[in-house]
Amino acid sequence: MIQLRHGDTWLTLDESVGNIPLWRVGGRVPLHAAPWRDEAAVQGDPSIPAVNRRLAGDFLCMPFGRDDVGGDPPHGHPANSPWEVTHAEVAEAQLRLTVPVRGATVDKHVRITGPVLYQTHRIAGGQGAVSFAHHPMARMAEGGRLSFSPKRAVLTDPEPQYAGHGLWALNQIQPDLVLPCQNGTDWDIRTYPAGHAVEDFCTLVEARGARIGWTVLMRNAEDDMLVVLKDARVMPVTMLWISNGGRDFSPWNGRHTGVIGIEDGCAAGATGLAASLADNRLTAMGVPTVLPLGGEHVLRHAMVSLPRPPGWAEVRGVTIGKGTLTLTEAGGAQVAVPFDSGFFP
Repeated sequence: MIQLRHGDTWLTLDESVGNIPLWRVGGRVPLHAAPWRDEAAVQGDPSIPAVNRRLAGDFLCMPFGRDDVGGDPPHGHPANSPWEVTHAEVAEAQLRLTVPVRGATVDKHVRITGPVLYQTHRIAGGQGAVSFAHHPMARMAEGGRLSFSPKRAVLTDPEPQYAGHGLWALNQIQPDLVLPCQNGTDWDIRTYPAGHAVEDFCTLVEARGARIGWTVLMRNAEDDMLVVLKDARVMPVTMLWISNGGRDFSPWNGRHTGVIGIEDGCAAGATGLAASLADNRLTAMGVPTVLPLGGEHVLRHAMVSLPRPPGWAEVRGVTIGKGTLTLTEAGGAQVAVPFDSGFFP
């Protein structure tokens, strides 16, 4: 394990699979780690992919979801294979994936500064095209509330995450943040379905011309905020994975509850790489669902952990100024934190 520290913030990085098991900011723990990471029976079971055995924090998926083209493990080698440390300092580290992705080299740079976690991935060379996404996860003891940068559409997949355990109706495209459910009711996706045992997934499409996309999760019991930021020109979709006790098989066994994945990337949802490579509902909207390999691509992603100001219920705006990140609440109140304004060019 690699440990990074800056002030009262510290982070561990598991180079065996490239994920972040723990990110602590003062007394807050923004990201989720699966409860079976230290269970010998799970860790010794080769039938469970490494990404699930070691499920934690955030990691890069490439391809995203099932590789039904090249046969790589679920979420690809970046989420299942070792990374080699190429440089490390107190508050930052650089790593290289030991297994190429379609011939491409993948380099990771992780840096913490106060409550901000910056990640950059550089993809160089390779052949063909591949989907990808970040995979940060947070857990809520008593649910939470989501806010988003402007979106142009919300889609659900044609196939369920786990048959019989879904909430939202399948194969739909909606122009707003309300999804019809399988039981005929409507659900505002800004509210986490804490009272439902479900396994579900939807895809949010960024507004046309967006440069920075963002999601803010306000956790009820934890009384904090997780801000997730992306380069929307490279990651045109945000995919939400709802995992609230819906998977009753090993290693989940109904105990993976209150978890949300806020998965920014370039993919056609969770239907597999073949669907992302083909013409699909998103490409029909002019939204790319794969990254063409060859040359160099830079994937920029950042997260910020903050206490929730009293009375805050919804964020209406997130802006990056000179050296600051400013959040604006629905009522007009603002909070600003130091931020590297050159991170997103």
